Formats: sequence, structure tokens, C-alpha cells
Amino acid sequence: MVPGAAEPVPPLGGGVTLDPARPLQLRHARGPLTLAVVSIAWLRSQGEDTHSALSERHLCAEEIAHAATLPLAKRRIEWLAGRLAIKHGVCAYRQRSAGFSMRTADVRVRAVENGVRAGKPVVNVPVEVGLSHSADFAIAACGPREIGIDLERSRAMSPLLEDLLAFDTDSRGAHGGGRLQRMPVPLRWACKEAVLKHFGVGLRVDSREVVLTGWRADGRFSWTASPELRRRIPDAAGPHFESWAREIDGYALAMVWRQEP
Repeated sequence: MVPGAAEPVPPLGGGVTLDPARPLQLRHARGPLTLAVVSIAWLRSQGEDTHSALSERHLCAEEIAHAATLPLAKRRIEWLAGRLAIKHGVCAYRQRSAGFSMRTADVRVRAVENGVRAGKPVVNVPVEVGLSHSADFAIAACGPREIGIDLERSRAMSPLLEDLLAFDTDSRGAHGGGRLQRMPVPLRWACKEAVLKHFGVGLRVDSREVVLTGWRADGRFSWTASPELRRRIPDAAGPHFESWAREIDGYALAMVWRQEP
């Protein structure tokens, strides 16, 4: 699994596919962002020897030691997939943005330990990262400013969750209209989670604190933050955000990131 040259894509997500047989996919997108997709399904199909070889090649000693503490094989594979996605994404983004080559093993990934952003992944180079896992894939987004990304497998949700997600949206938003009303429920969930993960709070904040107000044909979506979310995170009131949401290969993918100054 070696980071090759990421292929440019005109619109965000225009070249992203979710193919479980493909171990790694790298794509550049507007933002400027770099996306890295790692197939958890492919990793599951490989033996422990392959997992160990990938770990030795791409992880540092501390990361290898941490992986060994995870008791379930399923959790170890998902964790490895996430680390590989972040590391390959960071290396491809650095090559693209600065012409700077680095080894994946030199990208150290850790989670914020305390505060409102506890659990958010960060790296030891000047790149912002976001990470999401769902079913057969881990996907990382890398860029110059904070990023929130969420991937959800398209599936039936509980009636209660469907009601919560269906009725807290304002379909009268300037760019919403019928499109927002027709947005699939898993994609609504992904949009809200991407907003919350952008601020590093994730599931610790009720998704109803984010109200969707529009969804354009090009994938951009708009939203407002509740007074409570703005109290917790003053930045949530700012208008300077880009966003994108789309269904891809049986999954819902949404991203939120800050606009260029």
C-alpha cells in the first residue's frame, strides 16, 4: 500500500469511488483537500502477516504498541485502516501543496485528550485532518484548515431517528426547496455529523443542534447552529464554511471545512 500520485478531480467527490476490492484510493479536490480511502473489507481479507507488514511499514513504534492493546481483531483492523488513511492522505496533501515528500511512518497521529475537542485526530505536521469509518471503509480528509467528514452506509434507520432527522430541517432555505426535503435520511445524518466533527465535538452534542437549511444540486449544503451550540463553540456562528454532501456507492458522504481567508 504505497501512496501514488493522487488524481485531480474537477468537482469535489467527482472521482471518489468506494470499491471494497481497492486497498487505497487518493483524490485531490477543491478546498484544497486531499481524500484518502482505505478498504476495511480488503484488510479483513488479508492475514495477520499482511497486517503486521503494513504496521511495520507505516506505523511508528508507539502506534504499533497501541494497536496491540486493542482486544478485538475487528477494532484493530478499523483502527489500522483509519491510521493508514490519515497517513497516506497527509503525505499526498503535502506533496501536492508544498512539493514535500515524507514517509507515512513519519506522520504521527494522535487524538486530542481533553476539552471540547477530545478524540479529534491531529498530526505532527501542519495539516488538518478529519476521519470517518463506516462498514467497509475508512476515509480521511486532509487540508490547510479544520475539516469535518462523515461517512455512513446507506441503510434503514429507526423510526425515531428518521423522525428526528426529517423534521428539524428548514426546507424553505434559500437553496433547499424540494431537494432538501428529498435528501436521504443517512445523508442528513452525515451532514450533521460532519458539522459537529468539524468542531471536534462529534456525538457528544445532539445532532439537533445543527439544522439543515439547504442542499444545492452541486452537493453544497447549508446549515445553522443552535444558540446552545454557538454558546459552546462561538466559531459555529460564523458564515465562512464550505460543504459538500452526496451518496456514493451505497454510502452517504458529507464534509465541512473552512473557506480560504
